[in-house]
Formats: sequence, C-alpha cells, structure tokens
Amino acid sequence: MLDLGIKGRRAIVCAASKGLGRACAMALGRAGAELTITARTAETLEQTAAEIRRETGAKVTVVAGDITTEAGRAATLAACPEPDILINNAGGPPHGDFRDWEIEDWQKAVNGNMLTPIMLIKATVDGMCARKFGRIVNITSASVKSPIPNLGMSNGARAGLTGFVGGLARQVARHNVTINGLLPGPFLTDRLRSGIEFEARRQNISFEEMLAKRSATNPTGRVGDPEEFGAACAFLCAASSGFIVGQNLLLDGGAYNSTMG
Repeated sequence: MLDLGIKGRRAIVCAASKGLGRACAMALGRAGAELTITARTAETLEQTAAEIRRETGAKVTVVAGDITTEAGRAATLAACPEPDILINNAGGPPHGDFRDWEIEDWQKAVNGNMLTPIMLIKATVDGMCARKFGRIVNITSASVKSPIPNLGMSNGARAGLTGFVGGLARQVARHNVTINGLLPGPFLTDRLRSGIEFEARRQNISFEEMLAKRSATNPTGRVGDPEEFGAACAFLCAASSGFIVGQNLLLDGGAYNSTMG
C-alpha cells in the first residue's frame, strides 16, 4: 500500500459509523492514522470501530453523540483535542419542496451542514497551524456544483460552507494546513439504498432492476463504491497533498457534464 505519510497522525472522522464516513475512517486507519470516530448510534459506532481495528490494526476511540450539537462537538474534542486530520460529515437535510419548509427546517440544515463544520474548523485549525500540519476534508455533495431541485436545503447549506472554506483555505495554507471538499455523487450507501428501494416499490420492480436503471444513467454504468470515496479522502489527507488547497473534488462517475470538471 502507498505510504501516505500520516502514520500516527490523529484524525477525527464525523458521522463515521456507516456510509461514506465509515469508508473514510477505514481508509485513514489503513494509512496508519489514530482515529476518533463519532456518530449518534453507539451500538453501530462500536461495531464499526471493532471492524476498523480488526481490518487495519488502528487505534480507534469512539465518541457517541450528535456532532451537530455543542455537547457532541465538545465530547469529540475532549477525546481528541489536537487532531491533525478532521473529516467533517453529517447527514443531509430531507428532500422536498422549499414551499413546505419553515425557518426551523432551514436553521437545522444550515446548522448541520454549514455551521457545524465551521465550528469544528474554528476549534482545531489554529492548533494545526501551530504544529505545521493539518488536513481538513469536508464531505459535501455533488449538488454544490450541480444543484438538485428537491434538495434545496442541502444545495444552500453546503454551498455556504464551500464559499466560507474557499476564503479560509488560502489563509492557512502557508502553515501546511489544507482544507478541501469531497463532493459525492451516487454511492451505494444506506441513504442511496433507501431511495432506490422507495422508487422500486413505486415502479413495482425489484431493487436490482431499479439499481440497474439508476446505474445506467451514469457514464460509468454503475454507482460508486464507498471504498473509492474513502481512498480519495485519504489521498487528500496525505503528507504529500499540501499543495492541494481549497479544491472541491467531484466523485460522481462523470455525471456532471463539464469540460472543466
């Protein structure tokens, strides 16, 4: 395996019990990082931690709680007060029509997908600068580049985070601290599975048929494997990735049709 130069580095991975967060934690564990992983469901988080330890030999500390709350962030930072790597991740807001959303819905979305990552960056970035090493990766969405009509809250909150990071990333880069975004398209996570299952029931076809239909719409002819996403995350965290600053890496199989990516 390629040595990423982060063995022994301390990493916080948010919402890491399953899906893309889990894949990122697993990849960082394989690269030799010491992990602090968070999620709301303690049982699932403990199972994931055990799997990561078994597969990678990494040291894994578990912090069960809601990272979108002050208490959840405080508990995580108490367990890992001086992280070298921060992977920001949180569940996305619900689908729907913006006409049906109240201000409280928007506030929850902005808190989870914009303010929570900013608060974690605020709590950790100066320490990274002082130690002359830091890698921050924000898991956002392909909707940052290509808005999804029924995901208005996600479009707005994640684009807001991206705009904030675009400015900050250039201010801390001289200290060997990078901040970048990973923008997932369709990956076979529980969230995508539930969406495919819903649509399969609506069309009265099997899950496999619906998945094949969904896959056929992508230039690759498939949906993504979370392991691929984890590998991209680990790459952005590598010691040799210090010249990648303020970028937004789209992992969508080419679905976003653009000459410049």
